[in-house]
Amino acid sequence: MTERPRHDPVLLRRVLELLHPALADRPAVLVDATLGLGGHSDALLSAHPQLTLVGLDRDPNALALAGERLARHGDRVHLVHTVYDGLPDALVGLGLSRVDGVLFDLGVSSMQLDVAERGFAYAKDAPLDMRMDQTTGPTAADVLNEYSAGDLARVLREYGEERFAARIARAVVAERDREPFTTSARLVELLYAAVPAASRRTGGHPAKRTFQALRIEVNAELDVLRRAVPAALAALSVGGRIVVEAYQSLEDRIVKRAITDLARSTAPHGLPVELPEHAPQLRLLTRGAEVADETEVAANPRAQSVRLRAAERVREAP
Repeated sequence: MTERPRHDPVLLRRVLELLHPALADRPAVLVDATLGLGGHSDALLSAHPQLTLVGLDRDPNALALAGERLARHGDRVHLVHTVYDGLPDALVGLGLSRVDGVLFDLGVSSMQLDVAERGFAYAKDAPLDMRMDQTTGPTAADVLNEYSAGDLARVLREYGEERFAARIARAVVAERDREPFTTSARLVELLYAAVPAASRRTGGHPAKRTFQALRIEVNAELDVLRRAVPAALAALSVGGRIVVEAYQSLEDRIVKRAITDLARSTAPHGLPVELPEHAPQLRLLTRGAEVADETEVAANPRAQSVRLRAAERVREAP
């Protein structure tokens, strides 16, 4: 890569504000579970001179670039090459049992979007890769060329919420019989033909949902998230805080369920006094999901779809 990708952290001021009480004026440990290019982490380390950062990322290129950016913070930074559901093992490897903060900034990173060769952006012709860790696993081309029409339709419907999933899947199977898919431009051309014109006029770019679905399938993003958020919550010390930025409804639904389940009392109905073991484990710090304001979206278009949720641990996990 000849040019360093641009990275504007989404909702940075709000992230700093929400995590401040858990990190300020004392030795504290924060896990940035989706380190990316390290924009949020750099700001947090600068704001809290006693903070130790554990940065996780599955993308070796992102880790290398983030490592350069964060090098000025010295031995307060520990970077780990792992998917974010590897958080418990990463903490064990560092001799840590509890942390004071966890940050997730989900979805595809700035670097992955901006580097055309990664194949994430439908506006640029590139190999159909979409792996966040290019050292392992199947590519988007493998999914398109090897899945049955039924399985491909399921992926598009469940992960892309694509109304025309079956229609697109049939078109892909017919087209790959002529020649296997290798590049994004050919897939985009097929999607323009498969998605009805009326839907194209009102539903945004016809490739958006399919590319999202393929990316989620290739990287098993939702399965990983279902494991990662509970693991992160279990690692939080009392007074510790979690902040999650999600960019599509499927992610946000998983996050909402995991957090709100622990923010409720488990006392049986009609019990006159709530016993300590039934008290909520978390306190919600946001009312629903917060979104970016018009000023931030204008300055950073990638903030347009963000949904931010945050919570604080108020008692130990059972």
